[in-house]
Amino acid sequence: MKFEKAVITDINELTELRIAYIQEDFGVITNEQLAAMKELLPDYFMGHLNKDLYVYVARENEEIVSCAFLLVVEKPMSPAFITGRTGTVLNVYTKAVYRGKGYARKLMQMMLEDAGVKNINPIELKATNEGYKLYKTLGFEETVSKYHMMRFEIE
Repeated sequence: MKFEKAVITDINELTELRIAYIQEDFGVITNEQLAAMKELLPDYFMGHLNKDLYVYVARENEEIVSCAFLLVVEKPMSPAFITGRTGTVLNVYTKAVYRGKGYARKLMQMMLEDAGVKNINPIELKATNEGYKLYKTLGFEETVSKYHMMRFEIE
C-alpha cells in the first residue's frame, strides 16, 4: 500500500470517491445532483488541489482505495485561530472491501502532521457515527461553543 498526496492525474478517481462518499452519507441523491457533481467536481479539483485542498490517498496497484481531504481556509487572525489558517477535514472515505485495515487512520495521521508543518490550526471536522471513534483516538475533541451553527440557503 502506498500513502501519498493526490495529484492532478487523480482527479477522475477523486471525483468518483467524492460521489461514493456522498451517496453513502446522504443516501439517495437525485440524478440532477449526480450529474452536477460529475460535471463540476473535476473543475473544482483542478482549481484547488494542492493549493487550498490537500487530498491524502492510499493506493493499491495504482488504484486509490482510501482518501481524506483537508480544506484550508485563511481567515483574519483571532485568538481562536492565531495563524489565520484553519483546516476542515472532509470526505474521509475507504472503499468497502478495504475498510478496517487502518488506511483512514494512516491518512489522517499524515494530514495532521502536514497541517502542523503548514501552521494550520485548528483542524475541524463533523464526524459520522462510523468515524467518531477514529477521530477521538487521534485526539479530536468535541467542541462546545457559545455560538450557534446556522445556515442560509439561497433558492
